[in-house]
Amino acid sequence: MSGAVKEEPGRQISEDQKETISFWSQSERGQKAEQRLVNHPYDLESWGVLIREAQNFPLETSKVLYERLVRRFPSSGRYWRLYIEQEMKHQNYERVEKLFQRCLIKVLNIELWKLYLTYVKETKSTLPNFREKMSQAYEFALDKIGLDFHSYQVWMDYIGFLKAGDAVGSYAENQKILTIRRVFQRAVTTPIINVEAIWREYNTFEQGINKTLAKKLIDDKTRDYMNARRMSKEFEALTRGLVRGAPSTPHLGTPEEVKQLQIWKKYIFWERSNPLWIDDTLLLTRRVMYAYEQCLQCMGFNPDIWCEAASYLETTSKQLAEKGDMQGSKLLSDEASNLYERAINGLMSLNMLLYFAYADFEEGRMKFQKSKEIYEKYIALEGVDPTLAYIQYMRFSRRAEGVKESRVVFKRGREDTRTNFHVFVGSALMEYYCGKDKSVAFKIFELGLKKYINEPEFVLAYVDFLRQLNDDNNTRVLFEKVLNTMPKEKSGEVWAKFLEFESTSGDLASILKVEKRRLQTFKEEFEQHETAVLVDRYKFLDLVPCSSLELKIMGYSGPLRQIGVISAPISCVDLQEEITEEKTVKFPLPDTTQMMPFKPTSGTVGFHSVPGGVFPIPPAAAHLMTLLPPPSCFLGPFVVVDELVRLISECTLPEHRPTSILPADSGLNGIDEENHTENTDRRGVKRAVGHDSDDESSPVIPPSHDIYRSRQQKRIH
Repeated sequence: MSGAVKEEPGRQISEDQKETISFWSQSERGQKAEQRLVNHPYDLESWGVLIREAQNFPLETSKVLYERLVRRFPSSGRYWRLYIEQEMKHQNYERVEKLFQRCLIKVLNIELWKLYLTYVKETKSTLPNFREKMSQAYEFALDKIGLDFHSYQVWMDYIGFLKAGDAVGSYAENQKILTIRRVFQRAVTTPIINVEAIWREYNTFEQGINKTLAKKLIDDKTRDYMNARRMSKEFEALTRGLVRGAPSTPHLGTPEEVKQLQIWKKYIFWERSNPLWIDDTLLLTRRVMYAYEQCLQCMGFNPDIWCEAASYLETTSKQLAEKGDMQGSKLLSDEASNLYERAINGLMSLNMLLYFAYADFEEGRMKFQKSKEIYEKYIALEGVDPTLAYIQYMRFSRRAEGVKESRVVFKRGREDTRTNFHVFVGSALMEYYCGKDKSVAFKIFELGLKKYINEPEFVLAYVDFLRQLNDDNNTRVLFEKVLNTMPKEKSGEVWAKFLEFESTSGDLASILKVEKRRLQTFKEEFEQHETAVLVDRYKFLDLVPCSSLELKIMGYSGPLRQIGVISAPISCVDLQEEITEEKTVKFPLPDTTQMMPFKPTSGTVGFHSVPGGVFPIPPAAAHLMTLLPPPSCFLGPFVVVDELVRLISECTLPEHRPTSILPADSGLNGIDEENHTENTDRRGVKRAVGHDSDDESSPVIPPSHDIYRSRQQKRIH
């Protein structure tokens, strides 16, 4: 096993690359997985290869990988459980304690909590107060994950643990019964899997103690049990197809990811609709937040889930405050703050939305210093664009501490080399709208113009500000100053704005002058498109003086925002296609060349195949096949179908049907009259009593392998 690789002089290695090369696999497959993780740090397949190899390495070696794993996937209960199991296997219980402290409260994974209970059972069994410690561990676990749909085994293990305890004396026995009853009643009113089995166990428990009291206690909980059972069935139907416990990875927008997110949101809003009809607001909030926590384990890179969860806590906190429950309100408010803190310190450490929402939340709680710390924390991050953060920080400072403090933030923002012109625009407009001081705003724009004179967006923002002041002279001076220095490839939008300004505020001579200068500047682009320039003169908002087809014919495709938007006139073929498209309403049609025959079933005897599938035989023929004996019973003779068809086709049929098939003096089919008379007499005689068929009176001996007769005999017997 090789150690860490030395960094080459002058080679820049990112933090992720340093993490990857600090652990080397002995196999070629493992080394390829590590190399892939350099560029794709969330590739689950590569991590799986390394995890399988780490399980065969010494603990000190594999610990390096497990630390990287849980840092990369801090909300994955599966990976935390693998790490802790390795430590427990080597009986490093002190290390196990520290790992549980890092993950147990934040990761509400049912399998991780089962491992925690196993750990307590193994390590505390020799203590004199073991049963007390174990009971506390069960209560702690059920308080956190007792709402989980798959927590059935934890409930039953706790009940079995309580039943196995020895009780000395009547008082201790009564306390034991009360404790078991309380746990049973909590379990049967919680919608979990196999809640019916717990209900049967509860009935048996009560019946074994006092049958008279059992009927009353069971009747009291029947309604809540039926409600929990109904909700468990709804939960199963609602979450069908949901993948629980998957590690959080950045979204790629695949259909499967979108489907999973939709199912999670459907489940969350179903919990928010209070299907259990819970009156206790805190209990309802616990259920909703547990749903959010389960979702965040798999969808931790979705900022909307974090914001929705925190917003729900904030709204519920305000509702409790209105009802007078200040303690519950503060509890939920602190929980929302902790949720925001987890987000910005974990997977959402670079997401501005959560930073801003967190800062506003703390501002609403009048914790201004905390809000400042949040803004400062984001601005101090490396590799981010803090422009928007400075703008929001300025607005917060003005609200919380006044204009003077916001100007201090603006000074820091314009001196920060990572920011752009938006800081100047944001500060100037804040001074104008909030401070009502247009002179300060004018100075800020002039200061920004020195640095961003070649930025069309900044110039247009400055123009809009001057037009609000109705300062036409300074507006024209600004246009002239900018257009004399701005590169041609950037000035298209400014020229369009200049023409719009003159069309609104100037006279015809000034309009024509600007148009002429514009044509000279973009001579190549406007060549053979002079008429298209008139459209910009006469248009207003979304109103244009020509139809859309006429605009395309003349080569106009919108205001001159940048070079090259003037398109070439469309050809006759394109025009004809455009007219056809406008007149004809096209509907999506199936591609019949790709159609295949319907394939209802396959591999069934009696079906005839065709290209692309098989078709069932007609119903009448299928019914006949059920009545016929199986093919194995027929041993011959076999008919040559082709020869039979040929003989039938060559057979000559008479044109007219003869009046008499046989001559008068001939026998019946070559049989003499005596035999014919004998047969006729036999058919004319009534059957004797007890005779059921002609076969019984017929001297003809049946064949030795008469299948029909054997089947009839089986039916009779």
